[in-house]
Formats: sequence, C-alpha cells, structure tokens
Amino acid sequence: MESMRAQAERFGARILLDDAIRVDLDGPIKTVETGAGETFLARAVILTMGSAYRKLGLPDEDRLTGHGVSWCATCDGFFFREQEIVVVGGGDSAMEEALFLTRFASKVTVVHRRDEFRASKIMAQRVLDHPKIEVAWNSEIAGLVGAEKVEAVTLRDTVTGTERTISATGVFVAIGHDPRSEIVTGLVDTDADGYVLVEHPSTRTNLAGVFAAGDLVDHTYRQAITAAGTGCAAAQDAQHYLAALDETASVPTETEEVFA
Repeated sequence: MESMRAQAERFGARILLDDAIRVDLDGPIKTVETGAGETFLARAVILTMGSAYRKLGLPDEDRLTGHGVSWCATCDGFFFREQEIVVVGGGDSAMEEALFLTRFASKVTVVHRRDEFRASKIMAQRVLDHPKIEVAWNSEIAGLVGAEKVEAVTLRDTVTGTERTISATGVFVAIGHDPRSEIVTGLVDTDADGYVLVEHPSTRTNLAGVFAAGDLVDHTYRQAITAAGTGCAAAQDAQHYLAALDETASVPTETEEVFA
C-alpha cells in the first residue's frame, strides 16, 4: 500500500482520506462532494467503492467484531487454534470458510437457516464428511454471549422457534456481500443486487466518462488482485476517454480525475 501511495504521489496524484457523500455524474463535468465539504470537478470519474460483508443484525455484533466475530477465516482463523467455532451460511463461501477453519479449530459448527445447503454438491459433501464439522440445520443465531469476547452463541430453530446455547469463541459470518453503490443508485445502471453494470470487457458504465471497477462490479471473485486488475483497466479506459475528448471543449482548468 505504501509503495502504491508513493508511486501515485510521485506522478502527481492526491490521496484524500475522506468519504464521497454526493455525486453528480451527468454531463461532461462531474461533481464529487466529500464529507469534509470539498467539491471536486472532473471530466472522468472511476467508481471503486467496493462491497461490504452482510451482517447478522444482532445487537452485540458490532461490539464483538474483532473479539470473536469475523468475516474472514483466512485473516483470523489462526487465532482460534483448538477452539470451538461457528460458521454462519449455506453457500460455497461458507463451505470454504468451514473447511479452512478445520485446520485450526477443535470443532466447527455450520449454522444454516434451511435443511439443505445452497452450495455446490461437492463442497457441501466435503463439509458433511468432515469429522470436525457439525451442521445445525434450520437454525439461526439469535444472540451472542460474552462481555468482552464471544463465549457462546444462542441458536434459534427456524421451524419451532426453540432456542439453545452452544459453546463457541469464534463466529465467522459468510452470508454474502452487498455492493456499496448507494451513492450512485439511480445515477448509473445497476443490476437487481445493486452491482454497477459495465460494458464488458471494458469498465465503462452507461454514463460517458464514468467507469467502475473492483468489487462494485464483481459478483464472483472479490479478491484484491482482481480488483486491482480491473482498477488498472478503468484507469486506462479513463485515460483513453480523456484523450479522445475535443481539446477545444470548454473545461474548467481545475478539473481532476476522481476515484470515488
């Protein structure tokens, strides 16, 4: 990250640690307003707001995040060596998380709302066959137990409504992602899930001079390297767009390329 920052600044880029709170993407000149009250004018804008992990919506979820609640097995699994862990979800991501965590945990309980997984058959079977993994079917997490860290979880049966508490020091949530596209909803075309649509293989959106990259457009891979690759493609697309503009067009002299 520091190398990237140094290289960008060496070539004249300004890196601003702030949120874009409002954008106007119509017309030849785009407007981006930040939380600090600055307004930027640009002929090209690249949207790279990414995606966010879906949360369980529990009262203590935020408080215990980093203290037993996690969304990344590869990041945090090591800290739960020989402990009992819960994985929430029923898709391929949840299966991958559960299988990975068996490297460290003494026991992994997969909590799923239904009576069968949505995951591919091969991934589901690997989970069902693993001696360290137990599945809590027709179940959801109703509560997190622990003052300073997770000590147990309360499970609710989605059919009968009955509740029970099981021991767990880690809760890994794998119930999907949501694109952080709220700021551009209704401004650029998105799909039913809110992901920004681009004209593949380019990164162009339906608006001239507006490009999108990374997890904001990616349903499938959601990896740093794939996001960086499409970010590079978006930068090149923006460069080509700017080069093709009529040089005689009336453009404010203080316009900049803005990465939202």
